[in-house]
Amino acid sequence: MAAHMTVPSDAQLIKAQADLQRHSLTYLTSMSLRCAIELGIPTAIHRLGGTASLPDLMAALSLPPPKEPFLSRVLRLLAKSDALACTEAGIYSLTPLSYILVDGVLIDGEARQTAFPLAVTSRYHMESGLGLADWFKNDRALPVPSPFEHVHAAAPFDESMTLLDHETDKLFYEALAAHDHMGIGTVVRECRGLFNGLESLTDCCGGDGTTARAIVKAYPHIKCNVLDLPQVIDKVPSDGVVNYVAGDLFHTVPPAQAVMLKLVLHFWSDEDCIKILAQCKKAIPSREMGGKVIIIDIVLGSSLETITETELLMDMLMFICTRGRQRDEKEWSTIFTKAGFSDYKIVKKLGHRGVIEVYP
Repeated sequence: MAAHMTVPSDAQLIKAQADLQRHSLTYLTSMSLRCAIELGIPTAIHRLGGTASLPDLMAALSLPPPKEPFLSRVLRLLAKSDALACTEAGIYSLTPLSYILVDGVLIDGEARQTAFPLAVTSRYHMESGLGLADWFKNDRALPVPSPFEHVHAAAPFDESMTLLDHETDKLFYEALAAHDHMGIGTVVRECRGLFNGLESLTDCCGGDGTTARAIVKAYPHIKCNVLDLPQVIDKVPSDGVVNYVAGDLFHTVPPAQAVMLKLVLHFWSDEDCIKILAQCKKAIPSREMGGKVIIIDIVLGSSLETITETELLMDMLMFICTRGRQRDEKEWSTIFTKAGFSDYKIVKKLGHRGVIEVYP
């Protein structure tokens, strides 16, 4: 017999309705942020000296005068969600969130932070989310495609996506670069012991070398390799700072004292992570010789009390778009053991990301 459910009180029912509306309409916050990016609102505020009134923005953005009251409503929601700040007098200014969306602002050498919100609010992501219930009902043989693959018969960061929509595929790669590279400066500054004593490092899936160059800038003596797929490396001009290697980390990893996997493993299943880590283990010397794998990735909280909504949303993004997932410390530990590593240490938590050293 089902457990007895206590009928909610009137106050609880009123709150439940408000909560239902909030959950159902939260997507409008994302759409408002996308609108602000496409209109160039953060950049306009920056160019106006860091503060702007509603009329200032209407003029700077060259918007039709009848749209002013509607823009006010968008700005009000953005201020409520901390994407903008607003005084009682109606003067808007940038928050840290909107600052990183200003055109031309460099964050750890990257000026493409707008690509991430634009990519994850693309129609391809929206349609994939709308297809979740159908995906669950569909009985497919293993390996089960992601909801994105199920809906579009294509996968992000795959040739199939290039053929489906070249421009959106390009946006996805820009979003990946923005997501991956932001924060490397903080890692270099906050985790100096991570690189002390290293003579060489291979950055797996290192793209255009932004992360590797940041490391070499701080530690000029470290010889850095950047490993990525041929179609990525072929587009990167040689800079004489790092050594670019075209290849596949499932097959071989260029030897180095340390191998770095920065925001890589969450794209892959546990089984694939074990294969990747096994190749990394082959590429490094013993622990006594300084060998280690450096992993920078989300480490989920161990309970609903310690886990954050951002961590869970990033896990849902991996679920919808890839065959990977975010992991808690216990799940990371299991993967390391199965890949043949003897020990690991979470060096530091930087927001929801963890910096992990894994030892052979």
